[in-house]
Amino acid sequence: MSIGSTIAQGSQVAQGSSADRLLALRPEEYQPHTIHAHDRVWTETNCYVDLWIELLHSLGADPVPALAFVLSADCDGRQWDFVKMQSEDLRTLYGIDVGEMNVWRPVLAHVREGLADGVLLTVEVDGFWLPDTAGTSYRNQHTKTTIVPNSVDETERVLGYFHNRGYFELSGADFDGVFNLAPEPHDEVLLPYIEQIRVGRNTIAEGVGERDLTVARAHLSRRPPGNPVDRLAQRIVADIPVVQASGPDAFHLWSFGLLRQCGATAELAADLVGYLAGRGADGIDDAVPHFLQVAQGAKAVQFRMARASRGRAVSLDEPLADMAANWSAAMNIVSAAL
Repeated sequence: MSIGSTIAQGSQVAQGSSADRLLALRPEEYQPHTIHAHDRVWTETNCYVDLWIELLHSLGADPVPALAFVLSADCDGRQWDFVKMQSEDLRTLYGIDVGEMNVWRPVLAHVREGLADGVLLTVEVDGFWLPDTAGTSYRNQHTKTTIVPNSVDETERVLGYFHNRGYFELSGADFDGVFNLAPEPHDEVLLPYIEQIRVGRNTIAEGVGERDLTVARAHLSRRPPGNPVDRLAQRIVADIPVVQASGPDAFHLWSFGLLRQCGATAELAADLVGYLAGRGADGIDDAVPHFLQVAQGAKAVQFRMARASRGRAVSLDEPLADMAANWSAAMNIVSAAL
């Protein structure tokens, strides 16, 4: 499905009607990108990266070149970077403009107007109202997350949206809740952070040319000094007593910002360097197994720390050292190849 055909179909809906849709998608027919296959080490990264992977995929673009941010990822000694698709990379690679929006009306009004104008929005919402998170936050916990609405039917109260690793719909009370509508709007609810995604002047059909290599080299030039996995390891070891005392619920919050972000970053880096090998970066694919070892090591350490959250003693020196060594080896190969 091309960007031109999907937007053309969506734009047939008249502005101001009760139903607006930009991309012609149905949740029951949606096929996620292979990055979100079930056999991955980390099936999800974070809500922002995951939804952009699926949005680019749905727009007819290859999202892998936009993963170059993995090459400049760092750990500041408190957490691994909450990695994100960079707006300048999206503009350079695909001609897609992303920028913060001034939110001065009800969110639903902005979403409706954007879809009518061919503009998508990233919107921070409460995961409590997202049925795709059943078993975690849905109707259970109030959490901040990001979605991209694609279709709105106000008459039927149905929203089609990108979130995490797929495309979904919500309706009824969830529609009212996600837009702060019922039983009436609460003044105490803060307006969310919203970005405009302007796809009208995209260059997706033209391909990325040599821009993918330029973007990858730019991120590599900004890579942090030293080894970020070493800094991550120091923090994990220091946090063992904290995790042991805090229990399983706190462990999941802790692990998300450290082990999941590091492991997912490493697995995405394996995807990126595999792609760059196909683009002529000689020898760069030798980094793939090293990045995958980091991804798998982070998952193994997460399992051990889950035991620690139940008060058990754990030993992490060996797996953390292996992770750091593999990250260093991988980055040395990437640096030599680019």
